Amino acid sequence: MRTILVVANETIGGPKLLERAREEAAKGPVRIVLCVPRKNPTHGNVIYIESAYDAAQVRIDLARSVLREMGIEAIGEVGDPDPYTATMDAIAEYKPDHVIVSTLPAAASGWLRRDFVERIAEAAGVPVEHVVTDMDQDHVAFDVTLVVANRTASSEALLAQLKALVGAGGQHGRLFIFVVPIEGGDGLAARAARARLDQVIDRARAEGLVAAGMTGDPDPYTATMNAVNFFHIDDIVISTLPETRSGWLRADLIERVRKASNKPVTHIVDQPAGAPTPA
Repeated sequence: MRTILVVANETIGGPKLLERAREEAAKGPVRIVLCVPRKNPTHGNVIYIESAYDAAQVRIDLARSVLREMGIEAIGEVGDPDPYTATMDAIAEYKPDHVIVSTLPAAASGWLRRDFVERIAEAAGVPVEHVVTDMDQDHVAFDVTLVVANRTASSEALLAQLKALVGAGGQHGRLFIFVVPIEGGDGLAARAARARLDQVIDRARAEGLVAAGMTGDPDPYTATMNAVNFFHIDDIVISTLPETRSGWLRADLIERVRKASNKPVTHIVDQPAGAPTPA
């Protein structure tokens, strides 16, 4: 079986890259190894390393889901923040027969400004191919919805809204990226956020939704805008407690995100049982 290493970040779900994977699979048995260098967030005063790692893992999980739907075996790992180091580490680990590097166009790609592809081609010892994807212009076969929630993450109202979005998607598929902000800076808060995230992803997948997710900065605005920067988002769903109990609404989160992201934002209000603390 041939092994193809795919190195990408924003473009990992791009149509050109998926088409190349389909072409390689048509030639015979192939295993795709996905390498996504982690990317530090642009919002907030504190960098939460776990969130940066999660963001890269989300890309891998969603790409693997799409490839699996295409009948293509895929594995993946989060790489070093330096894309050259991440790629060479993956080459040493998986011994690929071929390397595909996927980037944004030159004007938007920090990787290309560092002669990344040329450096990999010189050092890899195997064929290296460069695929360029303009995520704003190339046709994408699915929409991506960012879902931001914490204490209401597993609410029936939120799940019903997400299922309705899938039903209204027409010919496009839909991927869901969940973000659960950490309520506080200690380890217990991080574990609680992780537990909520795991639970909502399990429920979403049980309903047949393609979903992955990450924990985020304690400030929900920062967590949301970092995710908008990490991913190519089509729309945003924010779930909160009612206004009288929601710190997010008192901080005008919905309008701030709508103005800053320039994306459609849907607000879902829910009242989960046994949750006296504000969202």
